[in-house]
Amino acid sequence: MLTREENELLCRVEGGATMGQLMRRHWLPACLIEEVPEPDGTPVAIRLLGEDLVAFRDSDGRVGVMDRYCPHRGASLVFGRNEDCGLRCLYHGWKVDVEGNVVEMPSEPAASCAGQKIRHKTYPTHEHGGFVWAYMGPREEMPAFAPPPWAPGASTKVSIVKIAVDCNWAQILEGAIDSAHSSTLHSSEMPPARVDSAKATAQQWLRPSTDKAPRMLPQQTDYGFKYAAVRRPIQNAATHDYVRISVFVAPATVLIPPNNLYNLANVNVPIDDTHTMFHFIAWSEDDKPGIDSEEWRKFCAAQVGIDLDADWRRTRTLSNKYLQDRQAMRLGNFTGIRGIPNQDIAMWETMGPITDRSRDRLGASDIAVVEFRRIMVDAVKRFENGEPAIGTGALEMPQARLRSFEGIVPKATAWQTLGTVPAQAGTAPSPQAVTL
Repeated sequence: MLTREENELLCRVEGGATMGQLMRRHWLPACLIEEVPEPDGTPVAIRLLGEDLVAFRDSDGRVGVMDRYCPHRGASLVFGRNEDCGLRCLYHGWKVDVEGNVVEMPSEPAASCAGQKIRHKTYPTHEHGGFVWAYMGPREEMPAFAPPPWAPGASTKVSIVKIAVDCNWAQILEGAIDSAHSSTLHSSEMPPARVDSAKATAQQWLRPSTDKAPRMLPQQTDYGFKYAAVRRPIQNAATHDYVRISVFVAPATVLIPPNNLYNLANVNVPIDDTHTMFHFIAWSEDDKPGIDSEEWRKFCAAQVGIDLDADWRRTRTLSNKYLQDRQAMRLGNFTGIRGIPNQDIAMWETMGPITDRSRDRLGASDIAVVEFRRIMVDAVKRFENGEPAIGTGALEMPQARLRSFEGIVPKATAWQTLGTVPAQAGTAPSPQAVTL
């Protein structure tokens, strides 16, 4: 368990909070590219690390991420006119470009030159893997953008579920790295079956094990850690193990064990101390067919206009008990809640906005959770003492593309060798730019 002081260090991200400052040294997903699809389109309200921001694509196709409030008198630029390479405030017509220059001030005399003295807060952006990314740290420390391990190339097929969650980022991430819970919470969607590896259907992910108490074997790395959850397989249990390897890439990404159709990742972006934008990603390259974006959202019960509103808020909430169907539970469904992410969210949110980890009673199945807490509390203390943020600076990524893994392997197999793919020219992340 953590002390309350350590819990605060781990969770708080707003203002000058050390964890938030650590995260600012990484490129962060700010919004989806599909949210700013066309030049001069509708601006989008976003909130990152406690800051109210606005994203827009200008007339030249460049994406800007800037302070949401007009530098004149603070009216919201979300309602502004996106025109002629800038965002124009409706109140007095001041216009700001993607670099933060106040390029027009129609309410001021032309001779005043007041706009030359004002610089609006903006953040550098980069588009890749379905996201607009923003760098919110000191410009002099900004690393070159590097592709994340779940979108190593421009041709990677990426489908993204995006959901606003009403709790702190760390309890979401702990859920993502907790392999043990999938055998219980998701047992209706991930049922045991006589298959040779995890198989995806339109409704379920079949897995070749009935074992609900995996052995957890962690290995720390410079970028975070990875661990194996080892279970007894249904077939050949005397000679083989069923191994699921998850990879934690600090500060807030998890590569989740894949299935036969697509690989999986989870990226958590703190909105503020008690709210998080959760991203569940299905991705594939030439080795797997992948899944269409809308089909992925349907599988996860996270379709906009059906399960979510236009701001990624859920129809299933704590106030309506996540629309839990008790009749379905009586008929055999374990949770009565549709969609794997919605089942997780019900657990995360009911722990409270920021769970009190000093009250935990941890067991053998929580080894990965303990490892995450230990690594990140240590990382934030080191950063507080002037060392580089974890995953940046002198801490180098391995010379291989990071991958999760799942499969049945002989018992003598060294699990640490599973899931790595040799680096290819142009795809290996730079040691100076590890992304969320």
